[in-house]
Amino acid sequence: MVLSDSSILERLHLADDNPNRLRIEPFAIDSPKGVISYGLSSGGYDMRLGRKFRVFTDARSALVSPKNLPMEAFVEHESDTCIIPPHGFALGVSMERFRIPRDVIATCLGKSTYVRCGIIASVTPLEPEWEGVVTVEISNTSPCRAEVFAGEGILQVLFNLLDRPCERSYADKKGIYQGQEGITLPRVK
Repeated sequence: MVLSDSSILERLHLADDNPNRLRIEPFAIDSPKGVISYGLSSGGYDMRLGRKFRVFTDARSALVSPKNLPMEAFVEHESDTCIIPPHGFALGVSMERFRIPRDVIATCLGKSTYVRCGIIASVTPLEPEWEGVVTVEISNTSPCRAEVFAGEGILQVLFNLLDRPCERSYADKKGIYQGQEGITLPRVK
């Protein structure tokens, strides 16, 4: 079952010590006109993209590996926009910080406004009791340069209610991305 807007709001307003409390900070109900929408939707929350980016480059012929990602594999960039080269890839970060309750798993889907331009944003599921800002993977599948916008919507987060609270949460397992701040590169235990 996916949480509706009213269920999301109810869970945001639970007491701090309630294990079913959802946290999204800063939280937005709605976005102004002229931007890619963000905030509470009827069945989820449209996450905003932050201002920090790492754009992958092949200028130094680096090898990209999840076990050893060299700093020379990307260019760091902080701005209100980020240009991703044709068939290129970048990492970004959410503006919002999330804390997922023990009885919820969140999935993230790319916003259709970007998908229609060949820009694919991806995130793995946000597991029960995971907490932090979200590192966002952004692929430009088009043959043209692509632009993404900080402070505007990038992904819709769907909060899926588990049939019962999990036995072992991400926090219990001491997950390697727990509490991440900023763009977090791949880690291996």
